[in-house]
Amino acid sequence: MAEGDAGSDQRQNEEIEAMAAIYGEEWCVIDDCAKIFCIRISDDIDDPKWTLCLQVMLPDEYPGTAPPIYQLNAPWLKGQERADLSNSLEEIYIQNIGESILYLWVEKIRDVLIQKSQMTEPEVEELPPIDHGIPITDRRSTFQAHLAPVVCPKQVKMVLSKLYENKKIASATHNIYAYRIYCEDKQTFLQDCEDDGETAAGGRLLHLMEILNVKNVMVVVSRWYGGILLGPDRFKHINNCARNILVEKNYTNSPEESSKSLGKNKKVRKDKKRNDH
Repeated sequence: MAEGDAGSDQRQNEEIEAMAAIYGEEWCVIDDCAKIFCIRISDDIDDPKWTLCLQVMLPDEYPGTAPPIYQLNAPWLKGQERADLSNSLEEIYIQNIGESILYLWVEKIRDVLIQKSQMTEPEVEELPPIDHGIPITDRRSTFQAHLAPVVCPKQVKMVLSKLYENKKIASATHNIYAYRIYCEDKQTFLQDCEDDGETAAGGRLLHLMEILNVKNVMVVVSRWYGGILLGPDRFKHINNCARNILVEKNYTNSPEESSKSLGKNKKVRKDKKRNDH
């Protein structure tokens, strides 16, 4: 082995040991012989919002005359954002040719994630605006939808608390709700629903929102029972209230297009437990 190669090998081993010591479980050995490693980087260790995996392979010439071969893995990292981050890493290499740079790369990526988190973090202290739909009354039962934009579960709780300050809403027989929040970093939906005693109503409401492909919104439907059983019609009124306010506030298409979507995706669901009022 040439003296230069031996020196590079020693420096690589020292850097690998240092990275493993600094980052612990975040540092992962993929192929020790080929010197391929991966590190999971996040904006916050305890409560991560943005995460990226940096995979590197250390060529024999690193760190003397060649950079690590790297790959950035994150479902949200695309286009210009990916190009900008790659340019930043390559600039760090150019400014530190001949030096060990893995630590600098990891901390640069972490800084980018922290900045991204700060830019996209919602002002959860501010209550989202709440809109109220036109009530529907059938056989003395009244249904009314309430809508609010939400981007985190904390805002869902804030909206519910605000609605329950209204004595009429708080005294409703049922307050059914569902929400869908799109998580940019994972490119998935965070969603949930609540029946509030109206069996299967929350699930049906959430299913409607899935069909309409709405995001970053919650809908609450209040029902005041009038003493006359409505049977399956109650589900129709709950979903009509919800769909009407979603269309009105431009979260979905026109009523005609929404009706077509519902027809194409209609499913028959059997409830294990029935509550026909």
